[in-house]
Amino acid sequence: MDIVIKGRHTTVPERFRNHVAEKLSKLDKIAHKVIRVDVEITAEANPRQTDQSERVELTLHSKGPVIRAEAAAADRYAALDLATDKLVARLRKAADRRRVHRGSRTPISVAAATAGLDGAAIPAQPTPAPAAKAATAVEEPPDAYAVPDSGPMVVREKTHRAEPMTLDQALYEMELVGHDFYLYVDAESKMPSVVYRRRGYDYGVIRLDV
Repeated sequence: MDIVIKGRHTTVPERFRNHVAEKLSKLDKIAHKVIRVDVEITAEANPRQTDQSERVELTLHSKGPVIRAEAAAADRYAALDLATDKLVARLRKAADRRRVHRGSRTPISVAAATAGLDGAAIPAQPTPAPAAKAATAVEEPPDAYAVPDSGPMVVREKTHRAEPMTLDQALYEMELVGHDFYLYVDAESKMPSVVYRRRGYDYGVIRLDV
């Protein structure tokens, strides 16, 4: 298992790199097909956010879907502990799902349970940045998108390869990356689609007819 560590707006000392490697090496006991774990540490310069000044984002790549977790705390060691706990919980959830679906009693899919949702009837929402299927992201430096005078500035952009999937799989992978939305190509309609979390336990779906 490869562990790739990088810092955004901060340096990552060797001591912390060794601590990350030691802590994440235990993931092999939970997930045996882990290929790589990307670790990103971000320092927040805003003095009003001292209690969340260090953010750690973990992205686990394996033969299955991408699993992601992030957390913020006053120091990066605490943030790493919180993010790792979230990642482990999602790994166990993925393992439980595989065991259930391989058994004799396969539960009803989320797609079937939400078949009554009409994407056209859902109010338009701002389209967020896409979540990832298993993919290698191409990331450009923030300066490449700076607007000199006025207007919005895109500070991060990623491009992902994606394969068509069902609504049930999209919801599952949305939970694994910890997002409130997931951008995917619907396997049945072939439309670019976004599934997103609404209030309570409801989900919505927006599809683009291109």
